Amino acid sequence: MITFTSSLPDELLVRLNEMAKNLAMPKNKIIEKALQIYLDQLNRAEYVKSYKEAADDANILDMAEEGMEDYLKQLD
Repeated sequence: MITFTSSLPDELLVRLNEMAKNLAMPKNKIIEKALQIYLDQLNRAEYVKSYKEAADDANILDMAEEGMEDYLKQLD
């Protein structure tokens, strides 16, 4: 594991310290979990954005329709 050093606003550190005490967890574990959740949310937001852009792209919609036609033919 690599050590990472960073600075945080005082208020955030106070909240982190309080939460670590309340949960009886090390601060680094709370930060690690929070960062994992946040990065997952960013990835989901990218997927949502790409699907919204695809929904507005006529070429993508045409390809999807052609793909569905081929799929339906395979089902028959």
